[in-house]
Amino acid sequence: MEDQKKILCVGLVCLDIISVVEKYPEEDTDSRCVSQRWQRGGNASNSCTVLSLLGAPCAFMGSLAAGPVADFILEDFQKFGIDVSLVSEHAQCISPASVVISNISTGSRTILHMNRDLPDVTEEDFSRINLDQFKWIHWEARNAGEQVKMIQQVEMFNTKLPEHQRITISVEIEKTREPLYELFPYGDVVFVSKDVARHFGFNSPEAALKGLYRRVKKGAVLICAWAEKGADALGPDGLLLHSDAFPPETLVDTLGAGDTFNAGVLYTLSNGGSLQEALTFGCRIAGRKCGFHGYDGIREK
Repeated sequence: MEDQKKILCVGLVCLDIISVVEKYPEEDTDSRCVSQRWQRGGNASNSCTVLSLLGAPCAFMGSLAAGPVADFILEDFQKFGIDVSLVSEHAQCISPASVVISNISTGSRTILHMNRDLPDVTEEDFSRINLDQFKWIHWEARNAGEQVKMIQQVEMFNTKLPEHQRITISVEIEKTREPLYELFPYGDVVFVSKDVARHFGFNSPEAALKGLYRRVKKGAVLICAWAEKGADALGPDGLLLHSDAFPPETLVDTLGAGDTFNAGVLYTLSNGGSLQEALTFGCRIAGRKCGFHGYDGIREK
């Protein structure tokens, strides 16, 4: 039964409107794009997509604004077999959306995000779920004060279980917002972004891990991915681990590469893999993902 337990990702789902261009447009010009598509986005949502494609049972918890965009998003979740029973719909809100300019000549993605009034899920929402069904819960740092209370519920749940049955807690701190840093000491596994590392004055993943490790709880693992430099991790043994990046032959689309890396790490660690194996696998599938649009190509392992 342990193998059938799910990975839950808590965070954002939004609509990505992606325009693929041959070169980045100049301001105040009119140009055609190569293609345009709608895609379900959001960090936690994207990580669920990759986990599902890797064969891991998973669930998403987040908010949706009722309407045609929500219908598109829910249908796409269903296509990937992701459990959305914990999604909260809000009737009077506007769906978050990102306009993404994807430049095929460089592989860059430029994102303009709008999230006006859709509330994030709360501690109260979280308190209604049955934790028995999960082996791992991953939080994308957003409303940190509420998320800390959610994590504390899991910690309390874990105290009643033998160690091998406890839920593993991971958090991703991607945005450079001071309130989010409250989550550092709450993850068994903590992902810190290159942007946050730079915000703290660190110019390499090694420096970031050594400088930020004091913020995580005793026994935790801290991970920092650094795009083309690969990724590093530091655990309680003090050993700094590294994986090189695995760039594709042609860089096509970097949108969601970080979410793909996170999912690869979660997948490996939740299946008993070592931290080094998780780092390498995360970098490998993130690199593969950069070679095509979307996520479907991840299936071809």
